[in-house]
Amino acid sequence: MTPARMAEIHAAAFAGQDRAWPEAELAAMLSRPVIHAVAQGAQGFALLQILPPEAEIVTLAIDPTAQGQGLGTALLQRALRMAAEAGATTMFLEVAADNAPARALYARAGFAEAGRRAGYYARPGDTAVDALVLSRALGAAKTGKPFKS
Repeated sequence: MTPARMAEIHAAAFAGQDRAWPEAELAAMLSRPVIHAVAQGAQGFALLQILPPEAEIVTLAIDPTAQGQGLGTALLQRALRMAAEAGATTMFLEVAADNAPARALYARAGFAEAGRRAGYYARPGDTAVDALVLSRALGAAKTGKPFKS
C-alpha cells in the first residue's frame, strides 16, 4: 500500500479528531528500519515499531466504508504475528478512551490497560481525551493461536 493511500485511509478513519497523518509523514516513518507496515487489501493498514523484546502499534486504520467487516481483527492478528516472529514478546499501543470500537477490538485480542495519558488526544472544539496505554504478551501470536473475534 502506498503512503498516499495510507494517508487517505488515515484521514478518513480519524476525521474530526485532529489526528490525520499526511503522506510525507507516513513516507518518512516507513523509511525507518524499525517501522513495518501491514496492509489489509486497500482498505486498512497498521504501522508497527518493532524493537525486540517490545513492539508497538503506532497506528491502525480501516477505511470507514469497510469498517465492521472484520478487517480490523484480521489486520491486528497479522500485526501480532509479525511482531512475534520478529522476536517481540510484548505489544503496546495507545487508544483514545472514547474510541469504543477500537477498545473492544483490543480487548478481544487480549490487551489490558497498562497506563493512561491524561488529555493526550486533542479534539477540535472539545475537551481533550485520555489515551489508554494497552499491552499484551505475544506468546499466543507466536504460536499462531488466534484471539476471540
